[in-house]
Amino acid sequence: MLANGVVGLVPGGTTGEIYALSDEERLGLFKFIKDYAKGRATLIAGTNSGATRDVIRFSQLAEKLGYDALMVAVPPYSRPNQRELLAHYRDVAKSVSIPIVLYNFPWRAGTEVGYEVLDGLTEQKNVIGIKEASGEMGRVYEMRLRYGERYQMICGSDDEALDYFLWGTQCWIGGAASCAPRQHAEVLNAALAGDFVKARACMDKLLPLMRNLESGGYTQKVKHGCELLGIPVGNPRRPLLPLTEEDRNEFERIFKAISDNRTSSI
Repeated sequence: MLANGVVGLVPGGTTGEIYALSDEERLGLFKFIKDYAKGRATLIAGTNSGATRDVIRFSQLAEKLGYDALMVAVPPYSRPNQRELLAHYRDVAKSVSIPIVLYNFPWRAGTEVGYEVLDGLTEQKNVIGIKEASGEMGRVYEMRLRYGERYQMICGSDDEALDYFLWGTQCWIGGAASCAPRQHAEVLNAALAGDFVKARACMDKLLPLMRNLESGGYTQKVKHGCELLGIPVGNPRRPLLPLTEEDRNEFERIFKAISDNRTSSI
């Protein structure tokens, strides 16, 4: 990833199967990435968990290790209401001094990071942004109107990335960058340079992969993509199962096509 233009790493994200790691494995992952990166990338630790006390514990451990920031999603399964979620985020934010990025993915978490939460966190200075993965572009527009530059908007809806960049987003946290880092970097870098003709051409080539991933089996497909690149990451952890032969063949066809496409001539 570092060799292909990625400038930030997020160990502990959902695509990394953090829900299936032991505490020791999670801490080992944080330590490994910190030692390996050696200052070559911004490091954001995914510290989500089902209980506030555990999120605080992982967050403080990441800060102690020297991470630049944290990414904290909505706690899974419990489906806190907005008042409860606001209290959760406030407690986490007060437990550390490094920046925090919220993660809004209601399809997975069952609860949205709503405007009540965002309103309540405006005075919490180290809550700096949100990875938006709701798939609702209306949220992007509304947040610009409500908060201006208060929260950094980070793209988390991979197949809508170009739309985010058109509206000023300058960061993309994408799980598929684990297996297609160059292609992601090309889209973002072109957009940041203001060349949206090139950005659109790059996104045209990447979009079939994004659509395939979003159709189901996201984690399995990203891991299989790594395997196709010669990176031995193995099968997903249970309860997830490896791809069916049909899904694997379709993914391989699309992945080979985007891997063969070069954009340097654009």
